[in-house]
Amino acid sequence: MAIARIRKNDTVIVISGNDAGKTGTVLSVDTKKQTAIVGGLNVHKKAVRRTEKQAGGLIDREFPIRLCKLMPYDAEKKCGTRVKTGENEGKKARISVKSGKAL
Repeated sequence: MAIARIRKNDTVIVISGNDAGKTGTVLSVDTKKQTAIVGGLNVHKKAVRRTEKQAGGLIDREFPIRLCKLMPYDAEKKCGTRVKTGENEGKKARISVKSGKAL
């Protein structure tokens, strides 16, 4: 099984588009559509119908971003990094190319 480059709860940086240069945490990943929802990024207004549980109106909602526009964020180097596979404490792990530490 291949190790995914971006996973849920990772910190990522957007490398292109309207939110380029911004960072956020991945809330969910859809591998079939190759998209991810990142908290606080790609936010748009969405019209919601009134129900018993919520009031209707316009709400702010995060929409999916293509995985090719996201890069794992290396907090040590304060920039995006590529990922390689390797071993960390005897287990398969994703390792940052720039800092050499496990993600």
